[in-house]
Amino acid sequence: MTELLAPAGNMTALKAAISNGCNAIYLGMNRFGARAYANNFNYEELKEALEYAHLRNVKIYVTMNTIVYNNELNDAYLQLNTLYELGVDGVIVEDLALFNYIVKNLSPMEAHCSTQMGIDDYYGAKLFKDLGAKRIVLSREVPIEKIKDIKKRINLPIEIFVHGALCVSYSGNCLMSGLIGYRSGNRGRCVGSCRKKYELINTTTNEVLTNSYILSMKDLNTIDYINELKEIDSLKIEGRMKEPEYVANVIKHYRLALDNKLDKKDIKLNRTFNRTFTKGYIFHEDKKDISNISRPNNYGYKIGYISKKLKNNRYEIKLNEEINQGDIIRIDNDGIDINIALQRIYDLNDNLVNSINNKCIIKFKEDAKVGNDIYKTKDIKYTNELNKSYPKEYNRIPININIYGEINNKLHVEIECDGITSYTESEWNIDKAINNPLTTDMVFKQFNKINDTPYFINEFNYYVDNAFIPNSKLNEIRRLAIDNLNKMRLINRVCPSIKDYKYDLTEIKEDLGLSVKCRTLEQYNAIKDLKVKDIYFNNIIRRNENEFKNREGKLLIGGYGGIEYYKNTNEYNTDFSLNVVNHKTVALLHHLKAKRICISHEMNLDHINELNSSFYDEYGFYPNLEMIVYGKAEMMFTHYCPLKVMNQCGKCKKNEYILKDEYGIFPIVSHQDCTTTILNGKILNLIDDLENIKHINTFRIDLTKESGSEARNIVEMFLEKIKNMNKTNLFNKETDTRGHFMKEIL
Repeated sequence: MTELLAPAGNMTALKAAISNGCNAIYLGMNRFGARAYANNFNYEELKEALEYAHLRNVKIYVTMNTIVYNNELNDAYLQLNTLYELGVDGVIVEDLALFNYIVKNLSPMEAHCSTQMGIDDYYGAKLFKDLGAKRIVLSREVPIEKIKDIKKRINLPIEIFVHGALCVSYSGNCLMSGLIGYRSGNRGRCVGSCRKKYELINTTTNEVLTNSYILSMKDLNTIDYINELKEIDSLKIEGRMKEPEYVANVIKHYRLALDNKLDKKDIKLNRTFNRTFTKGYIFHEDKKDISNISRPNNYGYKIGYISKKLKNNRYEIKLNEEINQGDIIRIDNDGIDINIALQRIYDLNDNLVNSINNKCIIKFKEDAKVGNDIYKTKDIKYTNELNKSYPKEYNRIPININIYGEINNKLHVEIECDGITSYTESEWNIDKAINNPLTTDMVFKQFNKINDTPYFINEFNYYVDNAFIPNSKLNEIRRLAIDNLNKMRLINRVCPSIKDYKYDLTEIKEDLGLSVKCRTLEQYNAIKDLKVKDIYFNNIIRRNENEFKNREGKLLIGGYGGIEYYKNTNEYNTDFSLNVVNHKTVALLHHLKAKRICISHEMNLDHINELNSSFYDEYGFYPNLEMIVYGKAEMMFTHYCPLKVMNQCGKCKKNEYILKDEYGIFPIVSHQDCTTTILNGKILNLIDDLENIKHINTFRIDLTKESGSEARNIVEMFLEKIKNMNKTNLFNKETDTRGHFMKEIL
């Protein structure tokens, strides 16, 4: 059966989802989840959520899908231990350290590979299946044909997003929020920098093509394709930041659709929050149609327009749908929104009305124009209808009850449910009836008072002859019997002894040196004769590579599919896009035959010191690490193309483009396969800080827009610096430097 997986930012949303027919819930705790600004759950709330869900045969998965620094690992492990003991069904993780900890120590709690891992091919899925994953959450960019092929080949449960907000970037591969807003998306604190306005500028012609929400995606909606989706194991709804009414609405629709009970004319998904809808990359949406550049927030749905402008801030509205007191509407006033909570609605005779469906008069102080479209962003009647849908029992669970005993002995209640049998014995003896002994119908009437439980009585048998038992005692033992059944049905675990999963690693000794990543042939030709360790140019296997083919020589690999494909045929280093921030992840990558590991952009000097120190304590030597010390950081890698939206398709071959906001510029790099990288406009330059960075034996320059001569000058400058460091034995020098060391210069 296809699992319908619902989001829950709080207990109310959880009950809304379960009441409307979900099979599983995913939620976050107060730490280590990718939605740090959701309400989230503490341990007591999680325990309540687990009991409520599990008694209704609904699973709970907890998100711990952020990167985890060394100084946080113990806290993360303790949280995982607690989740295990509470009975969590699975944990959705990005960081390899947490993934491995679950696999090695906490089975049967499942490790699910989050979409932040960037798995979008068979080879990435195979790698993690072999490592012990129980489920793969594929990237949102994977088309349905490829999803089905991966599922067929991998024989492992596959989970995909089918509805809700879309990230413009490949998940886990966006540094925009961290670099612009200093709140890292990989730490669960994304501020939605992609939902801002940007100018898109052709710098070759100095033409401003747009000033709009050019990076803001529409919301995914695949309900029209539900029959194709039924082949997938788990269909995931995005929305842990959304209100319970939204969760109830979306889950209700997808439940009906999965059960072949949804009439298309009854679809009301636009009645709750939406940014208008797209079928997404999964069903081959054209890149120019997947964004909504006019607005980044709730679009609502159109209900009419301003038909007349009257005196005293009064406007006549022509409606094509009923409006009600309490609705919230949005007037699109030439791109500037006027939002109104409708407290007073007048008919054409200026009489106050509660609802109306043809023409009405409303008052507001803003200046609007005749012809302005009107949208409803909150439908109070539909919201109230959704609120009434929870908490309720979606499907009650059948139980079989057998009651037996003898006069002057205890009463016994046996309940069978889902293959489990509970036994309850009374504390009192059964009395003999003087008149009117209990009948089966009389006892059934008392035991059928279970509307406050998730059960219904399927079979009922009463085997006591000539007995008298007061209703109060029957009610008492019924409650006790149901409680005993509940306890037996809930998961009870004791945390096992934790195993050490230290790998058999060999030290890789390299002298302090420099590597260079080139984007252009001109850059490569300018520096190829210089004495650098590695030049990455034609040997780059990026994250989310389209296809793999046999290669010669050493590779730079940025994704897990590439690691699986090449690990037994090529020597390779790993790129920054794997988001490596702790020594356990480094150890696993070395175990997977990575020679050198590039650490994340999100590491500061303390993080680096802690990683190296922990690795040394465990293995007796330092890992082989690479660190980017110069370049315009890749803020975002995306399947989307903002140029195509503005009819610039193909012009990237001869023109240069940037995005611009009030704080800076962001160069756009268009790739041959029409994917896009957005760069930070500021240059990271750590040449003056190299002495303070210990136990990094390869510093890396990432060239982006530099000319050949600029590239050579930069590389020579760093080579000279490293040469002097080697002479003065500054490499690996112990320091007390604290804080973030990265410097940015224009």
